[in-house]
Amino acid sequence: MTTIDHFNLRNFDLNLLIAFDAMMEELNVTRAAARLKIQQPAMSHSLKTLRMLFDDELFVRVGQTMKPTSRARSLASRVRAVLQKAEDALAFSEQFSPLTEQRTFRLGFSSELEVHLLPELMAHLRVVAPGVRLVARHAERQNLHALLNSGDIDLAIGCFGEQAQWQRSEILFEEQLACCFNPALMPFTSPIGQQDYLTQPHALMSFTGSLMGCVENAFNRAGASLNAVFSAPNFLALLSFAQHSPVLVTLPSRIARRYGKLFGLVLCPVPLQLEVFPNSIVWPVNADSDPALEWLREQIRDVNQRIEPADVVAH
Repeated sequence: MTTIDHFNLRNFDLNLLIAFDAMMEELNVTRAAARLKIQQPAMSHSLKTLRMLFDDELFVRVGQTMKPTSRARSLASRVRAVLQKAEDALAFSEQFSPLTEQRTFRLGFSSELEVHLLPELMAHLRVVAPGVRLVARHAERQNLHALLNSGDIDLAIGCFGEQAQWQRSEILFEEQLACCFNPALMPFTSPIGQQDYLTQPHALMSFTGSLMGCVENAFNRAGASLNAVFSAPNFLALLSFAQHSPVLVTLPSRIARRYGKLFGLVLCPVPLQLEVFPNSIVWPVNADSDPALEWLREQIRDVNQRIEPADVVAH
């Protein structure tokens, strides 16, 4: 891309190019002024400034009309090209056609939504927008801002907490927690009581290296403390651990309900009044006017609504 000298251009009134083009069209100061809907003295002032800038008369009177000089004729096509490009840029309206679009979207997902939402979303997009491609990235609270700020992802979906001022967000759904365990290894059946829940060993999801992980604040606000013995950033590791060990696993209810049975685990509600966890779509403010990303957010909402609402665990 050619470098533009912005400093020099800012000292030049680009309206003078419009005045020059009008003069080339009309070859008359009065008619050129009328064409631009300005007074004749203003047009005369613009012509005087142009003559000084180009060090040329540009237009000279011959009889009853004005004639362009050789310098004006050589400038005419270049000035017209500049104005045409400016007009095209101002009139440009970005269009998005799903059936013909060839674009790669880069999306950040929290780990549970990578398996809960991403497969259904990709299957849907293959039908409605066959030329669209997705690149999925792992996104959590700790790296969300950096990924969006750098442009490494176009938007993110997950439970991220508060957003920065330069980000937009909308809640996609609110998540509850559920509990899974292997009934053959635990001294109780579902549903479990609060005392058993609080005293038995727990395995939890964590992306920070702490045992309590992302649910710590929720339990603290509920005045509860868990006997956490294991944490991992991947829910599959937790479910596999619970399959072979006498522990309770507390997970987002959609994940627990969909995958717990695959590991021979039973599902039960958490016997505490805990806050719900909002899962949101997050994107940078400068993407608000991108019709492709606006369309993609709509597809994400539609796909989420079609997925079985597994976030409610019956008490």
